[in-house]
Amino acid sequence: MRTPSPGQLLLLGVPGTEVDDAYADFIRRIQPGGFILFGRNIETPEQLRKLTDQLRELSDIEPIITIDQEGGRVSRLKLLGNEPPNARQLRDKGELELIACHGELTGQLLRIFGFNLDLCPVLDIAFDDEADNSLRGRCYGTTAEQVIKMAGVFNQALRSTGVLSCGKHFPGYSSASSDPHHELSALPRPRTELEAHELKVFRHFASGENPVDSMMIGHIAFQELDPSGMPASLAPAITTKLLREELGFRGLVMTDDLDMGAILNHYGFDEMIRLGLAAGNDLLMICHRTELAEQAAKVLEKCPADHLDRALANISEFKSKLPPPTTFTLENFKSLDQAVWDLRVSVLGEKGASERSPEDGKRSPVEIY
Repeated sequence: MRTPSPGQLLLLGVPGTEVDDAYADFIRRIQPGGFILFGRNIETPEQLRKLTDQLRELSDIEPIITIDQEGGRVSRLKLLGNEPPNARQLRDKGELELIACHGELTGQLLRIFGFNLDLCPVLDIAFDDEADNSLRGRCYGTTAEQVIKMAGVFNQALRSTGVLSCGKHFPGYSSASSDPHHELSALPRPRTELEAHELKVFRHFASGENPVDSMMIGHIAFQELDPSGMPASLAPAITTKLLREELGFRGLVMTDDLDMGAILNHYGFDEMIRLGLAAGNDLLMICHRTELAEQAAKVLEKCPADHLDRALANISEFKSKLPPPTTFTLENFKSLDQAVWDLRVSVLGEKGASERSPEDGKRSPVEIY
């Protein structure tokens, strides 16, 4: 049996709406562990399913094919149809059956388009719903208890469709003063406060009856958890010691996008790849500079064998649970899209459902995730 390529440790963005000959050769050569799609990859329902089929066909090992389909402004599939309500709207409505409906519809939509992992639920707590930290509208609660209850309903409903879930952004950055897409924040919060709030949520979803299948590590520094000042995504004290050893998480661990300003402004490319693997991540996410994937694979080849073996084993275990895509027809999509509209009306009313806020418009030059 052929040894898996170091490319299996990479979750890569895709440059366009189709796979041309050059990109097909790139995939065959690198054999990425997975792909993450954005608005730039979506034109029509038929085109999107063709794209995910192509990515799957070119991969020697079944790939992770993922997307951010949360609801509200972080809903890539709204480019094809109706926009689901966001987490804040669902929590304000307060009806758990509507959250469950949202989770089921999300999973069903993703399956017909060939996705097998959804990068949600967001497990951050909304300490300030208007904070400028990229989380506006995306949090299921203003307290740990509310997030556990409501995000838990979504997580269970999504997973019931076969689509795997991802809790983000460990260990929580909703009290950050800046957006990690642009800059690294350092939080001085004492451990007692973290335990009562952020870590209470992540501890719940790390194990137990309704865990998330994977965990995304955020780009934020916690002085109390790691005095080095490194972002959580590159810190062994947080990713390995806290998440794996203390919280007992056994699922897949991935970085948030390593192309964010919180990382780019402070670390060189080779350095961030080495540090990301050494911290305990299994999957390293590169959403934009995908042309550097070959360089990343070469860096990974030189990393300690025990780090590589650990990550490859965890990725293989995760992939054993990936669901196959379901049958795509335009009629299937239209039926599910109508159900999304009906859900939107149930949550927002007819008038509210017809209105999109400016930030929920079509394509944005900066996509939040």
